[in-house]
Amino acid sequence: MPVRGPGQNPATVRDPGTVRNPGRDRLVALGRAGLAAAPRRVALAVPVALAVLALSEVLLRSRDLAGGFAALLLLALATTVPLPFVLGTGTGRLARNGAAVAIGAACVLSLVPFGMLTVGGVVAQLVCVYVLGRSGATALGGLFVLPYVVIALAGHEDPTRIVAVLVATLASAAAATGIAHHVRSTALAHSVTEQAFADTLLEHAARGERARIARELHDVVAHHISMIAVQAETARLTTPGLPTEGATRLLAIGDTARTALTEMRRLLGVLREDAHTGVQRRPQPGLRQLIELVDESRDAAGSRTRLIISGPVTTLDPGIEVTAYRIVQEALTNARRHAPGAAVDVELRYGDADLAVRVRDNGPGHPATHNSGHGLLGMRERAATVGGTLHTGSAPGGGFLVEARLPVNPDGEEETSA
Repeated sequence: MPVRGPGQNPATVRDPGTVRNPGRDRLVALGRAGLAAAPRRVALAVPVALAVLALSEVLLRSRDLAGGFAALLLLALATTVPLPFVLGTGTGRLARNGAAVAIGAACVLSLVPFGMLTVGGVVAQLVCVYVLGRSGATALGGLFVLPYVVIALAGHEDPTRIVAVLVATLASAAAATGIAHHVRSTALAHSVTEQAFADTLLEHAARGERARIARELHDVVAHHISMIAVQAETARLTTPGLPTEGATRLLAIGDTARTALTEMRRLLGVLREDAHTGVQRRPQPGLRQLIELVDESRDAAGSRTRLIISGPVTTLDPGIEVTAYRIVQEALTNARRHAPGAAVDVELRYGDADLAVRVRDNGPGHPATHNSGHGLLGMRERAATVGGTLHTGSAPGGGFLVEARLPVNPDGEEETSA
């Protein structure tokens, strides 16, 4: 519990377990700053270490040098000091490439006129070639190998030729490693981009299907709410001897229905695409239109498509009929796409509690990738909007099966009627 002393503002009281420690916060801030500055320190520490190594090698071998000691010291620095511009993360491409060229030129000058290329200079040269290859400057990185190949083939003294061959080999390996990392990073970036693009397309398609479902539900529900308003108004005006309280309640029912209809049109009306001039208005399809749908599918696919109906046929809620029609329509479309030429059976089984919808083809079975498409997702969402379920998968004996069960009675209707 927070502890508050006399006269202390409650807003400034903290739980003892969460009291800030200035020393600890300072250490955390220093640690974060150190992590952020780590690449910068590495970009400075490596060139300094290589410069010290190169100068030390020149000093140790100064007795064997016939002349040009000062020039070798300057070249040793030139082969290592520009390296921070190559390793720096904030360095521009022009500065990085210029620093790499300067290091390469200094290494070649150290080897050809003086016959001495320090180990620090060789390491700096390899680092430059690797960085250029990894950054995508493959042509420039490859040019660093060419002078050493020329030196090796030009017939210089054996030590110089051996060093040139060694540097050319190591530089080629460093360039290949950098290029391989660059290709791998580029491929990974392309893969991520393609996956994001595919996810965006899938989301867009699913969103369009949901908008279509919303439009159809809007039509169905708007019809029922309009009927409630009309029947309430008719009952108020045509019922003889209706008490004043009853007339008031019927008037309230009509007003509530009209208000709900207005709000629903305001929220969902934008999904009707009325702004487009080419929109065609037509009644929502139902199970009575399945015969035309099956005939169209048979003509389009050129294969056998049957409609099988079992159980006592009854008129169902318009939302149920629209959902069943759209599920059959999507299932027939998928069958034509993934199992062209296969025979398809469309079965409606009327029951007391639900309507069973089965669409089965005798094709080779839909590919696994089909199960992740937006078509099946749209069918599942349609079934869920009316409280039903949908299952898809391989059918027994081959082919693909789409099976949906849609409740015949809306939620709570049985309880209300009881």
